[in-house]
Amino acid sequence: MTKKLFWNDPYQTSLLTQISAVDGNDIRLVSTIFFAFSGGQESDQGTIAGHAVVAARKEGLELVYTLADGHGLLLGQDVEVCIDWERRYRLMRLHFAAELVLELFYKSLSGVGKAGAHIAEDKARIDFVWSESIAPLLPAYTQEAQAIIDANLDIICAFDDESTQRRYWEISGFSCVPCGGTHVKKTGELGQIRLKRNNIGRGKERVEIYLSK
Repeated sequence: MTKKLFWNDPYQTSLLTQISAVDGNDIRLVSTIFFAFSGGQESDQGTIAGHAVVAARKEGLELVYTLADGHGLLLGQDVEVCIDWERRYRLMRLHFAAELVLELFYKSLSGVGKAGAHIAEDKARIDFVWSESIAPLLPAYTQEAQAIIDANLDIICAFDDESTQRRYWEISGFSCVPCGGTHVKKTGELGQIRLKRNNIGRGKERVEIYLSK
C-alpha cells in the first residue's frame, strides 16, 4: 500500500521514492506526497520523474497516477515527485475553510444536510439541503469563522483508525471531524474569509467560500 506522506507533512513539496507498479500509463508509488481527488478536494498537480501527472485517483486505499504516453518508467525505479506548492497551499486553506463553515452550520442549523462539496484553488463550495435562503445568516457565520481564524488555533490531524486509513481533524474545544484531506496547522493561515450565497434550485442552497490571497 502506498504510504501517504501528505498526511505526515502536508507542507512537503518534493519526495524521492520508488515505482511500485506500472500498468501502461498508470503507475503506483512506494510513498507519495501527491494528493488524489477525495472528499471534494481536487488533486494536486505536479510531476513524477519530470513527467506531468495527467490524473490522480483513489482505488480503494491505493493511489494511482496517470502519465502521458512514452513515460518509460519501470518497476522499482527511483523517482522524484514534485507538486505545485502554490496550488496545494490554496487547496489546503480553502479545504479547511469549507470544513470550518460546515461545522458552524451543523452546530446551529437543526436539520441541515450536506448535499455536496468541491474545493478548487480559487474557491470552495458547500451545497446544503435547506428550504430557505441562507443569505441573511451569512454575515453572522462569516464573523464566527473569522473569529476562529484570527485566534490562530492549532489544528490537530491524526488517524481515527489507521488500518482503514480513517483520519480526523480537531480544534480543541470546538470540534473533532472525520476527514482525510490535507489541512493547514493553524487557523490563522486562512487569512480573511468571505461567504457568498448561490441558490442552485428548490430546497438547496450553495455557499461559496473565498479567502484573501
